Amino acid sequence: MKDVENIDTDKVIIAENLTKKFGNFKAVDNISFEVKKGEIFGFLGANGAGKTTAMRMLCGLSIPTDGKGLVAGYDIETQTELVKKNIGYMSQKFSLYNDLKVWENIELFGGIYGMNDQEIKEKTDELMKVLNFENERNKYVKSLPLGFKQKLAFSVSIFHNPKVVFLDEPTGGVDPITRRQFWELIYEATSRGITVFVTTHYMDEAEYCDRLSIMVDGKIEALDSPKNLKKQFNAKNMDEVFQQLARKATRSAP
Repeated sequence: MKDVENIDTDKVIIAENLTKKFGNFKAVDNISFEVKKGEIFGFLGANGAGKTTAMRMLCGLSIPTDGKGLVAGYDIETQTELVKKNIGYMSQKFSLYNDLKVWENIELFGGIYGMNDQEIKEKTDELMKVLNFENERNKYVKSLPLGFKQKLAFSVSIFHNPKVVFLDEPTGGVDPITRRQFWELIYEATSRGITVFVTTHYMDEAEYCDRLSIMVDGKIEALDSPKNLKKQFNAKNMDEVFQQLARKATRSAP
């Protein structure tokens, strides 16, 4: 790994030979890649491919067995708390508090992110307008439709303007129209310089990414733009590319 002083500040994520073992099982096997500021980076792979384990390492939630990684300029092994403060995260399962009101969730997470009361109030008012949530402000989150919940969860994950946000299957279970609206929020975030690292099983969403990595059996088997990957694999769409690579897998989720 390069010295931190010499790291290109345009690169928000740097992974070099990242490996994670569980006993004799290599969940992540020597992967290397870089992600630039403001990029939408798709991280694909079938169940058991290792993508969730890799994401947990990059978020500072799991220590690598071998290899190095920097996220937002911080070492994922020795500076995990600084990594966590400079990223946003939205899990596949809804991560807000159902028994709190919309504004209460925003205020809670704003405080967790270290924002002051005035900043939280101003940004909450702004967020309600952006999401057209003025009428939902005082509603309990559990009463919101799933699409509203997902948009709110994403907005809260970037409320503190992190350098990178990790999205783990963020649109699972929502309808196509809501998924498209969700991606408009992603585009808006990247226009502000936030890097988006996203996993998805929807191959139409993969087309929206600037670049894609596809993992098979713990290794990165392909990494390029959707356009170049389709050309490389002589495929009409990303689903065909994914299926060609997924057929190489020899293992399933442990």
